[in-house]
Amino acid sequence: MSVSADSIAAAISAAKGRGLPPVDLWNPPFCVDLDIQIKRDGTWFYLGTPIGRVRLARLFSTVLKKEGDNYFLVTPAEKVGITVEDAPFLAIDFDVAGTGTEQVLTFHTSMGDEAVLDAQHPLRVETRASGEPAPYVEIRSGLDALIDRKSFFRLAELAVEHTIEGTPHIGLWSSGQFFSLDTTSTSESP
Repeated sequence: MSVSADSIAAAISAAKGRGLPPVDLWNPPFCVDLDIQIKRDGTWFYLGTPIGRVRLARLFSTVLKKEGDNYFLVTPAEKVGITVEDAPFLAIDFDVAGTGTEQVLTFHTSMGDEAVLDAQHPLRVETRASGEPAPYVEIRSGLDALIDRKSFFRLAELAVEHTIEGTPHIGLWSSGQFFSLDTTSTSESP
């Protein structure tokens, strides 16, 4: 059987029940690299053309898996490599519930995922080579979402100062934890 985007979509549909598939439990053999790319703006491409069917891109996003620095689409029987330009998800909005240290932030991605900012879904800010901040939130199993510009500006409006071990930091409270907006490292992305 030849591996293609269509065969992967058919396998996902056949294996999918309610909720997200258990990709962390699947360890099929590597088959091939497919010409599927996720651009920085969250757009999925196949063979150099944007995937126009949002439902198909969403279906693929449910079987994403990261191993080391590599990304794969996995089914119980197949594992294919794909290219991710920056992060596999784009956080396009967030909700705020509560205030102060009781505040809870819930991020929403362009693929329909939600993640509450907490210990399992932390926030980090890197600095691009251009000097621009690149904020990310973990969505699931090591898969990050780049936080879009408008959402990052909204986050900055919610930022407060908090002292950690005698050093003041600017950041956000969510789920009873403080998340610094300080940059952590320099990203290789331009």
